[in-house]
Amino acid sequence: MKHGTLLATAVLLTATMLTAGAGPARADGDLRKVKHVVVIVQENHSFDNYFGTLPYAPGSIYHSCSADHSRNDHRCVSGLDCTKNFDGSLNCTNSNPDLEGNTVVIYHQPNACSFSPDHDWHAAHHDGNWFHPADTIFYSPNDGFVRWNEPSDPTNTTMSYYTQDDLPFYYDLAQEFAIDDNYHASVPGPTFPNRAYIYAATSFGHLTTSETLPPIPQGYLPITGDIMDLLDKYNVPWTDYYSEVPSTGYFRPFLSPHLVTIDQFAVDAAAGALPPVSWVEANFGVISPRAEESDEDPPADIRAGPYFVSQVLNAVRNGPDWKSTVVFITYDENGGFYDHVPLHEAPQAHAFNPDGIEPGQCADLSDPPQSEQPGGGIQCTVSQENAAAICPGFTSTGPYPPTCAHFNQLGFRVPIMVVSPFSKPHYVSHTLGDHTSILAFIEKRFMTKSGRAPSHPALTLRDANADTLEDLFDFSASPSKNAELPATPPQPSPSDPGCPFPE
Repeated sequence: MKHGTLLATAVLLTATMLTAGAGPARADGDLRKVKHVVVIVQENHSFDNYFGTLPYAPGSIYHSCSADHSRNDHRCVSGLDCTKNFDGSLNCTNSNPDLEGNTVVIYHQPNACSFSPDHDWHAAHHDGNWFHPADTIFYSPNDGFVRWNEPSDPTNTTMSYYTQDDLPFYYDLAQEFAIDDNYHASVPGPTFPNRAYIYAATSFGHLTTSETLPPIPQGYLPITGDIMDLLDKYNVPWTDYYSEVPSTGYFRPFLSPHLVTIDQFAVDAAAGALPPVSWVEANFGVISPRAEESDEDPPADIRAGPYFVSQVLNAVRNGPDWKSTVVFITYDENGGFYDHVPLHEAPQAHAFNPDGIEPGQCADLSDPPQSEQPGGGIQCTVSQENAAAICPGFTSTGPYPPTCAHFNQLGFRVPIMVVSPFSKPHYVSHTLGDHTSILAFIEKRFMTKSGRAPSHPALTLRDANADTLEDLFDFSASPSKNAELPATPPQPSPSDPGCPFPE
């Protein structure tokens, strides 16, 4: 691509996005009733790892989806294939082959602190298609989870799952409010590229968490901008309430006035002073001791996360802003844990990528004009290595091989819970979504005059075409306005099984 062409293409793309059609919306009522959106993004669990046994939970209002289930069956959950034994225990049959050809069957994880399976870019593609990792867009049998992780994880943690006994708060929350069992991470890969999609609808070439630390002081500068840029442009106030380090710091200086500590969230919620858009962030254990980590990233204690989320939700539920708030609770990626649903093509008009940037050929505005060219972006060395691992013929600056893996597919499924007076109660959506769906929801609500327009401002082809997940809501009746939150879950303890995990 010639000098300056990428930037010109990106600018044209962004302008085009302002009138691009979004995904289908099936909400009841007026989206403008939403005055506050709160986003909580935890770490590293697949849908099957956390909610695979939701249809089989004691007293569950849900049932397992059949192979030919109707999309209108909103009481079925696409989870694990299980039957109940006489003693109430589960016999689940999902499996993966190991390197010797033996069958490894999924099993209940007894530990609150567990091993973390590999979930890098090349690992995730091998998980999806062991023999042909670059072809997961065409065929994703999800047959490589055990084989990829077996050398470092002899207990096959990747094939483990939790139950209602382990996650009572989340299971109760999922059955009281609304969830989506077809919601995916944005990229088959680790934390940083997925969190980049959460804020920028692209990872602008990056594939690895090794490049998490942003350039100081300006942060990463995606050519197409980020959601904070759009919020500022449309005069929509926003705040990042952080426990330890703010994820918006990828793209904003750490001294930004939009960044405040987590203690302020409860104060603002009680005062009815929540901003229109806020991110509320757990302790990621970057600086703090592992005992204080609350993001659920293995090997952190999974009980710390539900306790943290419950504190946030209770602050909202008991405050005057509850009547007009939507809280999205999700996970950045699957963390290497097994999920049975194949990787899905990303809704982005069948383009190879959302913004003209291919994997490992990072581009940004860190040092224009050279940084705008493929491979010219800052801090991309490890991404280049990861891209080359499953892409023969890859070069950081040359033409990207068309037969290699692109940014045109979603990652594995992750849990999402939507807590709001507008949530349809006891409701399971099967709508295809990913992290850019939350961006699209924010853009449609706060950046169009009516909240009903078929198009909305967007950053890339990804959020322009993402479904806004409005079928989860009824804005007319507010059917969950009087719903009570589940009981506060127990705090983590050193006596929790498998904890404390060795540092």
